[in-house]
Amino acid sequence: MKHIFLLEDDEAIGVALTYSLEREGYRVTLAKSVDEAMRLTESDVFSLYILDLSLPDGSGYEVCRAVKAQGDYPVIFLTAFDDEANVVMGFDLGADDYIAKPFRLKELLARVRCVLRRYSQESTGGVVRLQQLTVNTNEAKVYKNGKEIILTAMEYRLLLTLLQHKGRVLTRSNLLEELWDVEGDFVNDNTLTVYIKRLRDKIEDDPTAPTMIKTVRGMGYILDEK
Repeated sequence: MKHIFLLEDDEAIGVALTYSLEREGYRVTLAKSVDEAMRLTESDVFSLYILDLSLPDGSGYEVCRAVKAQGDYPVIFLTAFDDEANVVMGFDLGADDYIAKPFRLKELLARVRCVLRRYSQESTGGVVRLQQLTVNTNEAKVYKNGKEIILTAMEYRLLLTLLQHKGRVLTRSNLLEELWDVEGDFVNDNTLTVYIKRLRDKIEDDPTAPTMIKTVRGMGYILDEK
């Protein structure tokens, strides 16, 4: 389970984000001050750091510097300040993304997934293998038994989403939220059914008896790791 560190002094925002992230299957540790954040990040390592910039006792920049000194861990800044100078300073410190308040919850969750996915892919050299499939995320190419298969952009995104959560049941609602992105692409429930079928047709040996993308009756879908 991915463990996310959240630094946010606004109690309403902190509670709402913690609840939303936990519903997505993440574990969350919440800090409300720079001092508390420094203590917590010294004693533990997290999968992702979401840092508010303006705190009563300092700035999220300080926490970012401390985190990046420990290693190349992903950081997203969350702030009411979205002027160019703050954005540039954040990226100069090694931040991976920057989102201004007020924000759309789905957009923030999409950015969290995107950053985590990118770090996960980099840690495996951009190559993911599952049964007879090889997915090269650096080249956005998919191979079955060594032969390249051509996926549409949405089929590829669906496959990456399933790979990111392999071994975990994803409801149709989960998948629809995952496939939504900051460009506003929209996938409805009927379209999702079509994409699942098309993807199975391309990657499964027998699409009528899938061994990878399995249906969990009454719940959703799971990408089998076996």
